[in-house]
Amino acid sequence: MSDSKNLSSAVLAFIVGACMVFSPATAHDIVPGAPQSKPIVIRNATLHLGNGTTIENGSILFEDGLISEVGASVRLPESAQVIEGAGKHVYPGLIDAYTDLGLREITAVDVTIDNVERGELNPNVRSWVAFNPDSELIPVGRSGGVMLAHVVPGGRSLQGQSGVMQLDGWSYQDMLLEGPVGLCVNWESVVPRGGDSKEKAKRYDEQIQELDDLFERARRYGESIAAEESVATDVRLESLLPVINGERPVFVEADRLGAIESAIAFFTSRQIPMVICGGADAMHCVEHLTAHDIPVILVATYRLPRRRSDPVDALYSLPSKLREAGVRFAIAGEGSGYPGGASNIRNLPYHAGVAVAHGLPREEAVRAITQSAAEILGVADRVGTLTAKRHATLIVVDGDVLESETRVIDAYVQGRKVDLGNKHKQLYRKYEQLP
Repeated sequence: MSDSKNLSSAVLAFIVGACMVFSPATAHDIVPGAPQSKPIVIRNATLHLGNGTTIENGSILFEDGLISEVGASVRLPESAQVIEGAGKHVYPGLIDAYTDLGLREITAVDVTIDNVERGELNPNVRSWVAFNPDSELIPVGRSGGVMLAHVVPGGRSLQGQSGVMQLDGWSYQDMLLEGPVGLCVNWESVVPRGGDSKEKAKRYDEQIQELDDLFERARRYGESIAAEESVATDVRLESLLPVINGERPVFVEADRLGAIESAIAFFTSRQIPMVICGGADAMHCVEHLTAHDIPVILVATYRLPRRRSDPVDALYSLPSKLREAGVRFAIAGEGSGYPGGASNIRNLPYHAGVAVAHGLPREEAVRAITQSAAEILGVADRVGTLTAKRHATLIVVDGDVLESETRVIDAYVQGRKVDLGNKHKQLYRKYEQLP
C-alpha cells in the first residue's frame, strides 16, 4: 500500500513538473482583442487594397468588424476614433496559405506536436480541432503582419481536412474562419524517389489502387445516401463526399515534376478540383496547369533550387514566370513539412519580397499573400482585400510590408485591435537591460 502511494505521488509530481516545464514554452498570456465598440477611421494613409491597386492619401472606415468605406475620403461618424495615417501604409491582413501553425510548436518536445494522425488514410481528420490558440508562434506571426493562416495537417497520403484560422481569439472555435477548406494529400509520399525502380513502380501502383478504391467506395457511399438507402455511417467516406462532388478542392503537396504530373493525371481524370502546394517544379509542367486551370501555392520561395543544374534564382523568379504563363498562384511561407515550418511564419512577406527582386511587380507580390491566397482558399468574400463589406482584418505599417526593416504598428482582426507583443520582443526588452 505504501509503495502504491509513493508511486502515485511520484507520477503526480512528474505531471506537475512537466506542466511547469512545458506550459511556458507552448502558451502565451496575451489577451485577445475586444470586439470593436465604435467606428474607426484611418485617414491620409497609403492604402494597398490587395487587388493590385493602391490609393495615395486614402482613408478607410470600418464599423462592427466590417469595412464600410474605402477611398480618397470617407464619411466621419460622430463617435469615430480617428487615426492619422500620414506616412503609414495599410494592407489587408496577410495570409499564410500553407502552414502547420498551432499544430506543431517545438520539434524536440513530442507533447507540443499534434500535426500528424496515425495511419496513411485519414480524410476525416480536422486540423482546426487540434489548433492551439495559445501557441507562442501566433503572436510572432502577427508581428510580421500575418493575420490569417491556412492550417493543414501533416502525415502521409491522405492527411485530412484543412481550415483557415484568424490569428486572434480565445479558442479554435473563435478563430476558425472557414473549415473544412479542402482535403490535404501528400503526393510526395505517393510517388517514391530513389531505390529499386521495380519496387518503386510496385509501391506506386499499390498506393494509387488504394486511393482509387477509397474514392470509389466514397462515390458509392454518396449514391446510397442520395437514394435514401440505409447505410452505416462511415466518417472517412463521408468526409470525401464534398471532394468527389467537386464542392471542395484537394490540396496536393507536390514539389517534384513527377509528383505534380502524377497528381494532375489522377485528380483531373476523376473531375476533382485541385491545388498544387509546394510547386518548385511548376514551370516544368505549366501547360498542364493552365489547361486545367490548376492554381499553385508556392511554398517557401526564399530557398535554394532543387537541382544542381538550376540557376540559383530558380525559385526566386518562379512567381514572375508563373504570372507570365497565366497560372494562378499564391505565395506561402515555410509551410507544413518544410524546414523551419510555422516557427518562421513571420517571414511570409519576405518570401513575396524576394519575388519582387526577381521580376514580380510589387503590388502583384502583395496580391499573392492577400487576395490570391484568399481566392484559392475560398474565403475572398470575407478577407484578402480592403474593400467594402469585407472583414476589417488589416495591418498598419511604417513602410513597404515586403521589406524586412518595416514594422507593423497596428493590427486588427474583424475590427478587434490585436496586441502585437510576443516572446521575441519580451526577450529583447529583458536582455536590453543586461548590465
